Amino acid sequence: MNAKQFVSTARRAARTGITAVAVFQLAVGSAFAQWPDKSPRDGETVTPIKHVIVIIGENRSFDHVFATYVPKNGQKIWNLLSEGIVKADGTPGPNFYKAEQSAAYDEAPDAFLLSPAKTTFQGDVLPAPLVGGPNDSYVTNDNLTLAKQSENGLPAEYYADLVSGGTGQTSATPDQRITNVNDLPPGPFQLTNGSTFTYNSYSASPVHRFYQMWQQLDCDAAKATNENPSGCDAHLFPWVETTVGAGTNGVAQPASFSTEYSPTSVTTGEGSTAMGFYNVQKGDVPYFKSLADKYSMSDNFHQSVDGGTGANHIMLGHGDMIYFSDGKGHAIVPPHNQEVDANTPNAGVVDEVENPNPAKNTNNWYSEDGYGGGSYGSSSYGGGSYTDCADLTQPGVAEIVHYLQSLNRPIPSRCQSGHYYLLNNYNPGYFGNGNNAYTDESPDNTVFTIPPSSVRSIGDELIGDNISWKYYGDQWNNYVPDPYQLNFAAIGAKTDEYCTICNPFQYDTSIMANASVRTAHIQDTANLYQDIQNGTLPAVSFVKPSGLVDGHPSSSKLDLFEGFTKKIVDAVQSNPELWKDTAIFITFDEGGGYYDSGYVQPLDYFGDGTRIPLIVVSRYSMGGHISHEYSDHVSILKFIERNWGIGPVTNRSRDNFPDPVTAPGNPYVPLNSPAIGDLFSLFNFSHS
Repeated sequence: MNAKQFVSTARRAARTGITAVAVFQLAVGSAFAQWPDKSPRDGETVTPIKHVIVIIGENRSFDHVFATYVPKNGQKIWNLLSEGIVKADGTPGPNFYKAEQSAAYDEAPDAFLLSPAKTTFQGDVLPAPLVGGPNDSYVTNDNLTLAKQSENGLPAEYYADLVSGGTGQTSATPDQRITNVNDLPPGPFQLTNGSTFTYNSYSASPVHRFYQMWQQLDCDAAKATNENPSGCDAHLFPWVETTVGAGTNGVAQPASFSTEYSPTSVTTGEGSTAMGFYNVQKGDVPYFKSLADKYSMSDNFHQSVDGGTGANHIMLGHGDMIYFSDGKGHAIVPPHNQEVDANTPNAGVVDEVENPNPAKNTNNWYSEDGYGGGSYGSSSYGGGSYTDCADLTQPGVAEIVHYLQSLNRPIPSRCQSGHYYLLNNYNPGYFGNGNNAYTDESPDNTVFTIPPSSVRSIGDELIGDNISWKYYGDQWNNYVPDPYQLNFAAIGAKTDEYCTICNPFQYDTSIMANASVRTAHIQDTANLYQDIQNGTLPAVSFVKPSGLVDGHPSSSKLDLFEGFTKKIVDAVQSNPELWKDTAIFITFDEGGGYYDSGYVQPLDYFGDGTRIPLIVVSRYSMGGHISHEYSDHVSILKFIERNWGIGPVTNRSRDNFPDPVTAPGNPYVPLNSPAIGDLFSLFNFSHS
């Protein structure tokens, strides 16, 4: 058996669900050196697309970005403007009631409530959106030279945005840049006003964790209709944000904070920031609008997991969730009510199991959630991030599982017994140099880090099928020599803003534990720009910007992510040989906790979540087309697999789901749920 046959054997074994990490790793290690940089399989596609580039920004929902977008050529779109929720000038529209937000009450000893009883906000106004982001900018002294040294992913004209846009206010106070900040009606509002809050301004970042998002979506099977069979109406975004505990994201509230809300009260999170949107009719989001006008965009593409960054990148890479294990593929129970060594800073009890039940004397302040522990008044050290969702006695589980089972078309949870799945942001099991991060002897070695994973990824699949690929992480080269370095407050030439939790392959033994595999497939974006220029781009590329330019609210801005994207698109289009057969998928990891009006389809226990933007730039996606086919992150895997004629990642990954079948007149809702598309509807391959 030669090396290539050895890999193929391991690949087939993995698809049956058998753990074959050791066999696969050995096979890859012996075979990789014999493979050329550009595999002959790269060109064996069913479409003219030979190169796929996936660019992943941070934390913006579809309505947050494209609330007022009007498509070209008579195309239809579902957004706040088309639904009559807002007008083109950003003010409330005739159907504002569709997005009207409610308060609620969920106090211990009640269990976690997925859709608690509703009431109106006091005075029928939103809790005031609060200030978030730097007072000035994240670049020391707003120094343009330092900005250019710290980040190479922007066109020259965008660096001024990196050293401007500060809030000029005190954090966690009502954001006075927002018009009528203390008197906003209880629904979506325009963030920008052209003067005090510009498109270049830093903004706050709403709550966006797993159980919080389930509550934000406000799902109740009793409210299901033919048009909205999930019964999710998204009416609790501000209430969740102002009541939950999420580590250091806010201040715990006393029991008196219940169904009533006073705009002058101290709040958790960022107030009602979640309801803010940009207005493309007023000049916001100019570059992405221009791409949507010229190429194709989906108005039914979703974050694949409720919650935040880490879980959604994991699902993007694996089509599945990973779980706490012994590092060898065997599921075990994570630390639960364990004492931390007294010499450890902030020592207390480690409980890494989620508990979204409201703590005593609070309205919806989760008992265990988030970094630093979510308990009101507790000294917890490790916050919960794992759930055994096959066990209905686990906090929060029964509510979601019973909801899924009560739908007209019941949805399985797809949770395996005894598996504690990672739901929120934990560091991956490997450092960039391939060392085991979970067993590292540094302080807090096991806190906020998941053990190495054996769950198979699209990277494993592409290697096994001899198709070239790379993950390009911005500032990877700065991160690898010193994984503890983080110079966010002192920007300079050696800044490390590489995102560890964003790299789905950094969790995996099969990729990270083998030096030849790791160095070939995980590289810096500096290599991306060289590969584009030299025509050495692999068949599949995943691209992640640094924390400075990824568009994340508070820590970055949407205009900076536009600039990062523009540099790549311009570079590809400047290489005619590459441009003729490349598709660039531009999307986000998740909605960041921002409100969205679109339909959400329950696929399993983990999601889906809100809609997020997806634009496809290609010679074969021109014309301003809007695709309505239901899709999520795993649809990108389905596109890759269909284009190169390969099978699903495993026998349980979401890329096994069928393509949607819809009723006439409603292209948004799959009748054969759970179902996700493969994104071919965004292309016209008869057009060149």
